[in-house]
Amino acid sequence: MTWNFSALMAEAILEGDKARLHAPPNPWVGALVVVDGEVVASGHTQAPGESHAEVEALRHARERARGATMVVTLEPCCHVGRTGPCVEAIIEAGITRVVVGVLDPDPRVAGRGVAQLRDAGIEVQVGVEIEAVRAQLAAYLWHRVTGRPYVVLKVAATLDGVVAMADGSSQWITSEEARRDAHLLRAQSQAIVVGANTVRLDDPTLTARLDDVTIEPLRVVLGHAAAEAKVRPCWERQGELGMLLDELGEHDILQVLVEGGAAVASAFLEAGLVNHVVWYVAPALAGSATGRGALAVLSTPSMTSLRRSRFTDVRRVGVDVRMDLEV
Repeated sequence: MTWNFSALMAEAILEGDKARLHAPPNPWVGALVVVDGEVVASGHTQAPGESHAEVEALRHARERARGATMVVTLEPCCHVGRTGPCVEAIIEAGITRVVVGVLDPDPRVAGRGVAQLRDAGIEVQVGVEIEAVRAQLAAYLWHRVTGRPYVVLKVAATLDGVVAMADGSSQWITSEEARRDAHLLRAQSQAIVVGANTVRLDDPTLTARLDDVTIEPLRVVLGHAAAEAKVRPCWERQGELGMLLDELGEHDILQVLVEGGAAVASAFLEAGLVNHVVWYVAPALAGSATGRGALAVLSTPSMTSLRRSRFTDVRRVGVDVRMDLEV
C-alpha cells in the first residue's frame, strides 16, 4: 500500500494551526496516528504545562496506536520540561513508524529525539513537506536558532503608500475585514512594538480582539507613554533595537509585531531586523506630497541597496489586499 505522506503532513499542519494562539512559548505542533493510511486520531499542542501534540494524539488513539504510524510536524522532544518526553510516550504506545516534518533546533532535542526513536527500533522518516512546516513554525524555529523573536512588520496604507493624512489622521485607512485580520496577527504575536509618537497620536490599546475574546500581548513603547495612555501596562524602552530583541527573546517572546509608525518601521528595516512584512493595501489614494509615507524615514541611496523581498502570499481581505513578504 502506497501512503501519501505529503497529504498526511498537510493534515498535521492544519492540526497544528489549532494551537497557534495558546501554545507559545512552546511550538504549535500537530500530530496524527495513522493505521493503514487512515487517520484514526489527531492531537495538537495544549497550553504550556499541558500535553504536547504527540501525547494528545496517542491519548485519542488508545490501543489503535500499537503498530501504527505517527505523522508529526516537529521532531518529538526527548527531554523533561514542563511535561515528560514525547519520545518515551511514543515508544511505550507501540508506534512502529514516525514521519517528521522538521527537526527541532532546540539544543535539548536537535536530532536526539529521532535518534532515540531509531534506537528503539522505530522507523523514522524526516523532511516530509519540510518547507511548509518551516513556514508554519517560522517564529519558533527562528527563536530557537537565534535567541531572538521573529519580527513581523505590519503596515496598513493607501495604494500610494500613505499611512496618515496631512492632518495626522489615520483611522481608518483599511476596511473592517482587514482590521479583523490584523487582530489575528496580533493574537499570533506575544509582543507588539510601537513608537511613542503613535501612542500620543492614536492612543491605541494594542490588544487582540477576536470575537468575544481579548488577548493582551506584551506592549512595548519605544520612548515614553503618558501615565493615562491606554497602552499601559507596557514596557518603555529606548536604545539599540537589537538589544530590545535580545531582551524579548530572553522572556520567551517567539514573535513580535512591529506596528509603527513610519519612523519605527523604517528603523527596524534599516537595521535589517525584519523577517516578514504584512502589508495591507486599501484601494484609496492620498498623495505623498501631503500624506505621511509608510516608510518615510527609510533611505535607499541607490538601486544596489534596494531591499528586495519575496512574496509568499497575496490575497483579498474585504475590499483591501494583504501582501505577505519574506524579507
